[in-house]
Amino acid sequence: MTTLQTVFEKARADKRAALVGYLPAGFPTKDGAIAAATAMVEAGCDVIEIGLPYSDPLMDGPTIQDAVHRALVNGTRIADVMRTVEGVAKSGAAVLVMTYWNPIDRYGAERFARDLANAGGTGTITPDLTPEEAGPWREHSAQAGIDTVFLVAPSSPEERIRAVAECCTGFVYAASLMGVTGARESVSGAAEGLVKRCRTETSLPVCVGLGVGTGAQAAEVAGYADGVIVGSAFIRRLLDAPDEAAGLASVRELAAELAGGVRA
Repeated sequence: MTTLQTVFEKARADKRAALVGYLPAGFPTKDGAIAAATAMVEAGCDVIEIGLPYSDPLMDGPTIQDAVHRALVNGTRIADVMRTVEGVAKSGAAVLVMTYWNPIDRYGAERFARDLANAGGTGTITPDLTPEEAGPWREHSAQAGIDTVFLVAPSSPEERIRAVAECCTGFVYAASLMGVTGARESVSGAAEGLVKRCRTETSLPVCVGLGVGTGAQAAEVAGYADGVIVGSAFIRRLLDAPDEAAGLASVRELAAELAGGVRA
């Protein structure tokens, strides 16, 4: 199993940022998600976040909401998420699950951590789990040998960044802006400052997400962050494709462009 630690060590050795791609399980189909994520890895993604489809998203923009809705209509359940993780892990990438807390809580935190580890997953990103309530999940994750990733925002004061960073073991997820996910014409100017503030509080890698969708934007973020996270732009390629084959070709093309950006 490829771990986040080995991914970031290799990226540092290559003098570049890591490329992190996001895709929900079950989209465009259950098997199609594995195929698309694998294509993303083959074209340059180092880490894949597999989204757990959830009916009440908090930070998902319209593009991801559309994909998640289709995944839910496809009948995607947690078992399918684990199968997706297992399939994508065979590509050699480090695979995370990004999920809101309620599905883990309903499934059983200890069981979820164990099943994710058994599927080859390396950790989770839990955007709505606060440091104050994260203790039991951190314990179950540590016992299962998986990493925990939490989010900071431009509005986070130093003490909050410190508290969040202390809960992270894989990397710190720096949200580039206050708002929901989605590719934008430019990356928020607050992102670089947030990364700098994070680095005064932790030695962990800091990855920037929200708003990145082009090779030029990836290159910009790679200039100051340890990792570049892209989600909506990949999903948009699949949504706009006339068929699955065209969708795979399109996400492969985008991954190659972004990979070129993080290496620039």
